Amino acid sequence: MAGHSHSANIKFRKDRVDAARAKAFSKVARLITVAAKMGGGDIASNPRLRLAVEKARTANMPKDNVDRAIKKGTGEGDLGQFEEIVYEAYGPCGVAVMLDVLTDNRNRTGPEIRKLFERSGGNLGSSGSVAYMFERKSVFVVEGGVEFGEDRLMEATIDAGADDLVAVGDTFEIQGPPGEFLSIKESLEAAQVPLMRAEVTMIPQTTVQLESADDARKILKLLGGLEEHDDVQGVSANYAIDDAIMAEIGEEL
Repeated sequence: MAGHSHSANIKFRKDRVDAARAKAFSKVARLITVAAKMGGGDIASNPRLRLAVEKARTANMPKDNVDRAIKKGTGEGDLGQFEEIVYEAYGPCGVAVMLDVLTDNRNRTGPEIRKLFERSGGNLGSSGSVAYMFERKSVFVVEGGVEFGEDRLMEATIDAGADDLVAVGDTFEIQGPPGEFLSIKESLEAAQVPLMRAEVTMIPQTTVQLESADDARKILKLLGGLEEHDDVQGVSANYAIDDAIMAEIGEEL
């Protein structure tokens, strides 16, 4: 889930227990299976599959799981017809939300997503209603304690296509074009930089500052529910929360 890209609390839900990790593995496995079905099981000749496998590696998904997902995609079994959908919506407090969805039944998924927004006081929007507030980017998050610091991080990634590096709390966040995801990731790995997060996601260009703990609870509850949905692959929202408010509600999350 991505919120304001320059906020130290954007990944507050990442330290979840095994159940959350299992759900994440299930979602990535679906991406791999669909990619293998669409373009074959050869990573070298299937860029979509390579991206999905890189996402699995970043999530520390076991290699056996990856191999099974690829074999499932290239097998003879009927996997159904999956389609990618981007939902645009507004959550509570006017927060804009973008959802990347992979579903085999949009007639089931659409109403379920709509209900989650309506329960929170939000609503689904039409195509283009919030997309203009976001830009798709490759995003890499690195621990701020890496020994060679910001300058050498930039040196390691700028030639690979990175176009921004900022300090975010106690981390560094590197951004680049979506098409340069693999080259930037490979450059960081070659420099032996440990990654906390690596993904292609939607980054908000404008933000809504949440002014109270109650407002923060509302939006975080909605986004948490969306992340839990089996068909939702990515959630981005243009909220910003002060550290003082996050400290107030942090133990509830």
